Amino acid sequence: MKTKFNKSDRILLVIYYLVFILIMAITYYSKNGMNKVFLADTFLSILVSVIIIVIFFYLLIPKYLFKKRYLYFIFFGVLTLSFFGALLETIIFWIQGHNWSEFPKWHKVAVLGISTASDNTGFIFGLLLTKKFYESQTELVTVEKQQKENELKLLRSQIDPHFLFNNLNTLDSLIDCNAEKAKEYINRLSLIYRYLIKTKDAEVMELSEEIELAENYMFLIKTRFESDYDFKIEVKTKTEDKFIPTGAIQTLLENVIKHNKPKNGCVIKTTILIEDTLLKVTNTKSNIHSKNESFGTGLENLKARYKLLSDKEMIIINTDKEFNISIPIIKLIDEN
Repeated sequence: MKTKFNKSDRILLVIYYLVFILIMAITYYSKNGMNKVFLADTFLSILVSVIIIVIFFYLLIPKYLFKKRYLYFIFFGVLTLSFFGALLETIIFWIQGHNWSEFPKWHKVAVLGISTASDNTGFIFGLLLTKKFYESQTELVTVEKQQKENELKLLRSQIDPHFLFNNLNTLDSLIDCNAEKAKEYINRLSLIYRYLIKTKDAEVMELSEEIELAENYMFLIKTRFESDYDFKIEVKTKTEDKFIPTGAIQTLLENVIKHNKPKNGCVIKTTILIEDTLLKVTNTKSNIHSKNESFGTGLENLKARYKLLSDKEMIIINTDKEFNISIPIIKLIDEN
Protein backbone atom coordinates (compact mmCIF):
# COMPACT_ATOMS: atom_id res chain seq x y z
CA MET A 1 0.00 0.00 0.00
CA LYS A 2 1.33 3.44 -0.95
CA THR A 3 1.09 5.87 1.95
CA LYS A 4 2.10 9.07 0.15
CA PHE A 5 -0.83 11.38 -0.59
CA ASN A 6 -2.00 11.76 -4.17
CA LYS A 7 -4.27 14.40 -5.68
CA SER A 8 -7.51 12.63 -4.76
CA ASP A 9 -6.30 12.26 -1.15
CA ARG A 10 -5.73 16.00 -0.90
CA ILE A 11 -9.15 16.71 -2.39
CA LEU A 12 -10.73 14.32 0.14
CA LEU A 13 -8.95 16.12 3.00
CA VAL A 14 -10.13 19.54 1.78
CA ILE A 15 -13.76 18.37 1.48
CA TYR A 16 -13.67 16.71 4.88
CA TYR A 17 -12.27 19.78 6.65
CA LEU A 18 -14.75 22.10 4.91
CA VAL A 19 -17.57 19.92 6.26
CA PHE A 20 -15.81 19.87 9.64
CA ILE A 21 -15.66 23.68 9.71
CA LEU A 22 -19.35 23.88 8.77
CA ILE A 23 -20.37 21.51 11.57
CA MET A 24 -18.17 23.33 14.09
CA ALA A 25 -19.66 26.68 13.01
CA ILE A 26 -23.23 25.44 13.43
CA THR A 27 -22.41 23.96 16.84
CA TYR A 28 -20.65 27.08 18.15
CA TYR A 29 -23.20 29.51 16.71
CA SER A 30 -26.12 27.71 18.32
CA LYS A 31 -24.39 27.92 21.73
CA ASN A 32 -22.16 30.99 21.86
CA GLY A 33 -22.27 32.72 18.50
CA MET A 34 -19.20 33.28 16.35
CA ASN A 35 -16.13 34.40 18.32
CA LYS A 36 -12.34 34.18 18.46
CA VAL A 37 -12.49 30.98 20.47
CA PHE A 38 -14.37 29.29 17.64
CA LEU A 39 -11.78 30.37 15.08
CA ALA A 40 -8.84 29.30 17.23
CA ASP A 41 -10.43 25.99 18.22
CA THR A 42 -11.31 25.14 14.61
CA PHE A 43 -7.94 26.15 13.16
CA LEU A 44 -5.92 24.33 15.83
CA SER A 45 -8.07 21.19 15.61
CA ILE A 46 -7.53 21.00 11.84
CA LEU A 47 -3.80 21.73 12.15
CA VAL A 48 -3.25 19.05 14.80
CA SER A 49 -5.35 16.56 12.84
CA VAL A 50 -3.32 17.12 9.65
CA ILE A 51 0.00 16.85 11.52
CA ILE A 52 -1.01 13.55 13.14
CA ILE A 53 -2.22 12.08 9.84
CA VAL A 54 1.01 13.09 8.06
CA ILE A 55 3.13 11.56 10.84
CA PHE A 56 1.21 8.28 10.65
CA PHE A 57 1.14 8.00 6.85
CA TYR A 58 4.64 9.23 6.09
CA LEU A 59 6.57 7.91 9.11
CA LEU A 60 4.93 5.46 11.49
CA ILE A 61 3.08 3.21 9.04
CA PRO A 62 5.94 2.71 6.50
CA LYS A 63 8.69 2.58 9.15
CA TYR A 64 7.04 0.35 11.73
CA LEU A 65 3.71 -1.16 10.64
CA PHE A 66 4.86 -2.31 7.18
CA LYS A 67 8.02 -3.80 8.71
CA LYS A 68 5.94 -5.63 11.34
CA ARG A 69 7.44 -3.70 14.24
CA TYR A 70 4.07 -3.59 15.96
CA LEU A 71 5.22 -2.64 19.47
CA TYR A 72 7.14 0.34 18.09
CA PHE A 73 4.11 1.35 16.02
CA ILE A 74 1.76 1.18 19.01
CA PHE A 75 4.17 3.01 21.30
CA PHE A 76 4.97 5.89 18.94
CA GLY A 77 1.36 6.02 17.72
CA VAL A 78 0.00 6.48 21.24
CA LEU A 79 2.81 8.93 22.04
CA THR A 80 1.97 11.01 18.96
CA LEU A 81 -1.75 11.12 19.82
CA SER A 82 -1.06 11.94 23.45
CA PHE A 83 1.47 14.70 22.73
CA PHE A 84 -0.47 16.59 20.05
CA GLY A 85 -3.82 16.03 21.77
CA ALA A 86 -2.44 17.37 25.06
CA LEU A 87 -0.86 20.29 23.24
CA LEU A 88 -4.22 21.14 21.64
CA GLU A 89 -6.03 20.94 24.99
CA THR A 90 -3.43 23.15 26.66
CA ILE A 91 -3.56 25.87 24.00
CA ILE A 92 -7.37 25.92 23.94
CA PHE A 93 -7.42 26.04 27.75
CA TRP A 94 -5.17 29.10 27.59
CA ILE A 95 -7.18 30.79 24.81
CA GLN A 96 -10.43 30.34 26.73
CA GLY A 97 -8.87 32.22 29.66
CA HIS A 98 -9.30 29.58 32.38
CA ASN A 99 -7.44 29.73 35.66
CA TRP A 100 -4.30 27.60 35.49
CA SER A 101 -5.04 26.27 38.96
CA GLU A 102 -7.94 24.38 37.34
CA PHE A 103 -5.65 22.75 34.78
CA PRO A 104 -5.59 18.94 35.20
CA LYS A 105 -2.52 16.97 36.26
CA TRP A 106 -0.08 16.02 33.49
CA HIS A 107 -1.07 12.34 33.41
CA LYS A 108 -4.75 13.29 33.05
CA VAL A 109 -3.85 15.71 30.27
CA ALA A 110 -1.89 12.96 28.51
CA VAL A 111 -4.89 10.60 28.60
CA LEU A 112 -7.25 13.41 27.61
CA GLY A 113 -4.90 14.21 24.72
CA ILE A 114 -5.27 10.69 23.33
CA SER A 115 -9.06 11.02 23.43
CA THR A 116 -9.03 14.49 21.86
CA ALA A 117 -6.58 13.54 19.08
CA SER A 118 -8.52 10.37 18.34
CA ASP A 119 -11.79 12.28 18.07
CA ASN A 120 -10.24 14.83 15.69
CA THR A 121 -8.43 12.38 13.44
CA GLY A 122 -10.22 9.04 13.79
CA PHE A 123 -12.83 9.34 11.03
CA ILE A 124 -10.65 10.99 8.37
CA PHE A 125 -7.76 8.66 9.21
CA GLY A 126 -9.97 5.60 8.72
CA LEU A 127 -11.38 7.09 5.53
CA LEU A 128 -7.90 7.67 4.07
CA LEU A 129 -6.67 4.25 5.16
CA THR A 130 -9.66 2.53 3.52
CA LYS A 131 -9.18 4.57 0.34
CA LYS A 132 -5.45 3.73 0.20
CA PHE A 133 -6.11 0.02 0.74
CA TYR A 134 -8.76 -0.05 -1.99
CA GLU A 135 -6.46 1.78 -4.43
CA SER A 136 -3.56 -0.56 -3.70
CA GLN A 137 -5.73 -3.64 -4.20
CA THR A 138 -7.11 -2.25 -7.47
CA GLU A 139 -3.61 -1.44 -8.71
CA LEU A 140 -2.35 -4.88 -7.67
CA VAL A 141 -5.11 -6.63 -9.65
CA THR A 142 -4.33 -4.47 -12.70
CA VAL A 143 -0.60 -5.06 -12.51
CA GLU A 144 -1.02 -8.80 -11.91
CA LYS A 145 -3.23 -9.00 -14.99
CA GLN A 146 -0.57 -7.15 -16.99
CA GLN A 147 2.07 -9.44 -15.51
CA LYS A 148 0.24 -12.53 -16.78
CA GLU A 149 0.10 -11.00 -20.25
CA ASN A 150 3.80 -10.16 -20.05
CA GLU A 151 4.64 -13.70 -18.98
CA LEU A 152 2.85 -15.02 -22.05
CA LYS A 153 4.81 -12.60 -24.25
CA LEU A 154 8.02 -13.70 -22.55
CA LEU A 155 7.35 -17.38 -23.23
CA ARG A 156 6.61 -16.59 -26.86
CA SER A 157 9.66 -14.39 -27.23
CA GLN A 158 11.98 -17.01 -25.78
CA ILE A 159 11.31 -19.24 -28.74
CA ASP A 160 11.25 -16.41 -31.27
CA PRO A 161 12.07 -18.07 -34.61
CA HIS A 162 13.72 -14.88 -35.94
CA PHE A 163 16.21 -14.83 -33.09
CA LEU A 164 17.03 -18.48 -33.61
CA PHE A 165 17.14 -18.07 -37.39
CA ASN A 166 19.62 -15.18 -37.26
CA ASN A 167 21.84 -16.98 -34.80
CA LEU A 168 21.81 -20.11 -36.96
CA ASN A 169 22.89 -17.99 -39.94
CA THR A 170 25.77 -16.57 -37.92
CA LEU A 171 26.67 -20.06 -36.77
CA ASP A 172 26.64 -21.34 -40.37
CA SER A 173 29.13 -18.64 -41.37
CA LEU A 174 31.38 -19.43 -38.43
CA ILE A 175 31.49 -23.14 -39.17
CA ASP A 176 32.98 -22.42 -42.59
CA CYS A 177 35.63 -19.95 -41.43
CA ASN A 178 36.25 -20.49 -37.71
CA ALA A 179 35.29 -23.85 -36.24
CA GLU A 180 36.60 -23.06 -32.75
CA LYS A 181 34.59 -19.88 -32.50
CA ALA A 182 31.55 -21.75 -33.83
CA LYS A 183 31.83 -24.16 -30.91
CA GLU A 184 32.03 -21.26 -28.48
CA TYR A 185 29.03 -19.63 -30.17
CA ILE A 186 26.98 -22.81 -29.79
CA ASN A 187 27.98 -23.06 -26.15
CA ARG A 188 26.96 -19.46 -25.39
CA LEU A 189 23.69 -19.81 -27.27
CA SER A 190 22.83 -23.01 -25.38
CA LEU A 191 23.65 -21.31 -22.06
CA ILE A 192 21.23 -18.50 -22.86
CA TYR A 193 18.39 -20.87 -23.73
CA ARG A 194 19.14 -23.04 -20.72
CA TYR A 195 18.96 -19.97 -18.50
CA LEU A 196 15.69 -18.79 -20.07
CA ILE A 197 14.11 -22.18 -19.49
CA LYS A 198 15.43 -22.42 -15.93
CA THR A 199 14.19 -18.96 -14.96
CA LYS A 200 10.90 -18.76 -16.85
CA ASP A 201 8.90 -18.81 -13.58
CA ALA A 202 11.31 -16.67 -11.52
CA GLU A 203 10.41 -13.04 -10.82
CA VAL A 204 13.94 -12.07 -9.76
CA MET A 205 17.40 -13.58 -10.10
CA GLU A 206 20.73 -12.98 -8.44
CA LEU A 207 22.65 -10.09 -9.94
CA SER A 208 25.73 -12.25 -10.57
CA GLU A 209 23.74 -14.73 -12.67
CA GLU A 210 22.12 -11.91 -14.64
CA ILE A 211 25.57 -10.48 -15.37
CA GLU A 212 26.67 -13.89 -16.67
CA LEU A 213 23.60 -14.04 -18.93
CA ALA A 214 24.41 -10.55 -20.21
CA GLU A 215 28.00 -11.56 -20.98
CA ASN A 216 26.78 -14.53 -23.04
CA TYR A 217 24.30 -12.32 -24.87
CA MET A 218 26.98 -9.69 -25.58
CA PHE A 219 29.22 -12.41 -27.01
CA LEU A 220 26.51 -13.32 -29.53
CA ILE A 221 25.98 -9.69 -30.50
CA LYS A 222 29.68 -8.93 -30.92
CA THR A 223 30.20 -12.11 -32.93
CA ARG A 224 27.25 -11.36 -35.16
CA PHE A 225 27.86 -7.62 -35.69
CA GLU A 226 31.63 -7.66 -35.10
CA SER A 227 32.86 -4.14 -34.18
CA ASP A 228 29.53 -2.34 -34.61
CA TYR A 229 28.79 -2.59 -30.89
CA ASP A 230 31.10 -2.21 -27.93
CA PHE A 231 30.10 -3.34 -24.44
CA LYS A 232 31.69 -2.72 -21.06
CA ILE A 233 30.63 -3.87 -17.59
CA GLU A 234 31.80 -1.96 -14.52
CA VAL A 235 31.00 -3.57 -11.16
CA LYS A 236 31.53 -1.14 -8.28
CA THR A 237 29.81 -3.09 -5.52
CA LYS A 238 29.41 -6.60 -4.16
CA THR A 239 26.82 -8.66 -6.03
CA GLU A 240 25.88 -10.98 -3.17
CA ASP A 241 22.31 -10.80 -1.89
CA LYS A 242 21.32 -8.43 -4.67
CA PHE A 243 18.66 -9.15 -7.26
CA ILE A 244 17.04 -7.69 -10.36
CA PRO A 245 14.05 -8.84 -12.46
CA THR A 246 14.89 -11.92 -14.50
CA GLY A 247 16.42 -10.98 -17.85
CA ALA A 248 16.51 -7.25 -17.00
CA ILE A 249 20.04 -6.57 -18.31
CA GLN A 250 19.36 -8.55 -21.44
CA THR A 251 16.18 -6.52 -22.00
CA LEU A 252 18.15 -3.28 -21.72
CA LEU A 253 20.82 -4.54 -24.12
CA GLU A 254 18.18 -5.64 -26.60
CA ASN A 255 16.77 -2.13 -26.43
CA VAL A 256 20.18 -0.77 -27.46
CA ILE A 257 20.45 -3.13 -30.44
CA LYS A 258 16.84 -2.60 -31.47
CA HIS A 259 16.98 1.19 -31.57
CA ASN A 260 20.55 1.91 -32.66
CA LYS A 261 22.29 0.86 -35.85
CA PRO A 262 25.88 2.01 -36.48
CA LYS A 263 26.45 4.49 -39.30
CA ASN A 264 29.68 5.14 -41.21
CA GLY A 265 31.75 3.01 -38.87
CA CYS A 266 30.52 4.83 -35.76
CA VAL A 267 30.51 2.25 -32.97
CA ILE A 268 27.56 2.10 -30.56
CA LYS A 269 29.21 2.09 -27.15
CA THR A 270 27.32 0.69 -24.17
CA THR A 271 28.40 0.77 -20.52
CA ILE A 272 26.75 -1.24 -17.76
CA LEU A 273 27.55 0.35 -14.41
CA ILE A 274 26.59 -1.64 -11.32
CA GLU A 275 26.42 0.37 -8.10
CA ASP A 276 25.09 -0.46 -4.66
CA THR A 277 21.47 0.46 -5.33
CA LEU A 278 21.29 1.04 -9.08
CA LEU A 279 22.22 -0.66 -12.32
CA LYS A 280 22.81 1.90 -15.07
CA VAL A 281 22.98 1.22 -18.78
CA THR A 282 24.27 4.07 -20.94
CA ASN A 283 24.66 3.89 -24.70
CA THR A 284 25.59 6.27 -27.47
CA LYS A 285 22.87 6.87 -30.04
CA SER A 286 22.55 6.73 -33.79
CA ASN A 287 19.91 8.19 -36.06
CA ILE A 288 19.30 4.85 -37.74
CA HIS A 289 17.00 2.35 -36.08
CA SER A 290 17.85 -1.28 -36.46
CA LYS A 291 15.20 -3.68 -37.66
CA ASN A 292 16.70 -6.52 -35.66
CA GLU A 293 14.26 -8.53 -33.61
CA SER A 294 14.12 -8.46 -29.83
CA PHE A 295 13.19 -11.56 -27.89
CA GLY A 296 12.94 -9.62 -24.63
CA THR A 297 9.73 -8.17 -23.28
CA GLY A 298 10.72 -4.53 -23.60
CA LEU A 299 10.95 -1.54 -21.32
CA GLU A 300 7.20 -1.37 -20.68
CA ASN A 301 7.24 -4.93 -19.37
CA LEU A 302 10.20 -4.13 -17.15
CA LYS A 303 8.37 -1.10 -15.72
CA ALA A 304 5.30 -3.23 -15.00
CA ARG A 305 7.40 -5.86 -13.24
CA TYR A 306 9.01 -3.25 -11.01
CA LYS A 307 5.56 -2.15 -9.86
CA LEU A 308 5.14 -5.60 -8.34
CA LEU A 309 8.66 -6.03 -7.04
CA SER A 310 9.69 -2.65 -5.66
CA ASP A 311 8.43 0.76 -4.61
CA LYS A 312 11.19 2.34 -6.70
CA GLU A 313 10.91 3.07 -10.40
CA MET A 314 13.17 3.02 -13.43
CA ILE A 315 14.84 6.29 -14.39
CA ILE A 316 15.17 7.09 -18.09
CA ILE A 317 17.26 10.01 -19.37
CA ASN A 318 17.20 10.53 -23.13
CA THR A 319 19.51 13.15 -24.65
CA ASP A 320 20.63 13.87 -28.19
CA LYS A 321 23.81 11.82 -27.84
CA GLU A 322 23.09 9.27 -25.10
CA PHE A 323 20.34 7.07 -23.75
CA ASN A 324 20.54 6.21 -20.06
CA ILE A 325 18.40 3.78 -18.09
CA SER A 326 18.79 3.19 -14.35
CA ILE A 327 17.00 0.30 -12.67
CA PRO A 328 16.84 -0.28 -8.90
CA ILE A 329 18.73 -3.23 -7.44
CA ILE A 330 16.49 -5.26 -5.15
CA LYS A 331 17.75 -6.43 -1.76
CA LEU A 332 15.64 -9.24 -0.37
CA ILE A 333 17.40 -9.21 3.00
CA ASP A 334 16.42 -6.37 5.31
CA GLU A 335 19.69 -4.80 6.42
CA ASN A 336 17.97 -3.04 9.33
